Amino acid sequence: MGNGQADRRRAVGEMKRELILDAARRVFEADGLDGASLRSIAKAAGYTPAALYFHFDSKEAIYAEVLEASLRRLEKTVDAAVEGLGRPDDELEAAAMAFFGFYAENPRDLDLGFYLLRGGMKPQGLGATRDERLNARLGAALAPIGRAAEAMGAERYQANRLTVEIFAHAAGLLLLAHTGRIRMFGASAPELMRRYVRDQMALLRRSD
Repeated sequence: MGNGQADRRRAVGEMKRELILDAARRVFEADGLDGASLRSIAKAAGYTPAALYFHFDSKEAIYAEVLEASLRRLEKTVDAAVEGLGRPDDELEAAAMAFFGFYAENPRDLDLGFYLLRGGMKPQGLGATRDERLNARLGAALAPIGRAAEAMGAERYQANRLTVEIFAHAAGLLLLAHTGRIRMFGASAPELMRRYVRDQMALLRRSD
């Protein structure tokens, strides 16, 4: 009986926690980290601010969990894209395009993820430990690109550089696409991304 009650309490606690995270995601999407408050998150979740402290010690802790969940979805998307392909050049292109595609199709996740480029540079950040964990999660999502590059014959430093370049190119195109600026040039962000990846792979092959 005792174990059953404990299990029910845990289940209820997890359900409340998920409700808070879902509400927090909506608030962060609307107001960003700086504009959000524990009070606004609590109101969106239907709880008092005091109730939130039972599960999270700060809005930064909540933001970190919301962002980490987003990065886990990104990682799964990239891993699924390369699964079973076999050829490293196919894997590299698939990984890069899956990374780009995830954020192209989920602009709110892009807004959350840009914390790592923008908010993460602020002295306070989300705290060193959380920032380190989130950066590691982002690195795991990008890792298939570097592994594929090494399988194509790149040295480790070349694979790391290529990963950074693809990441940077994707971020720039995504920004242009989601702000509508890409229309100024009559261009397609996915086509430009794919062309860039293929050009980089061609350079990699010629360097062998």
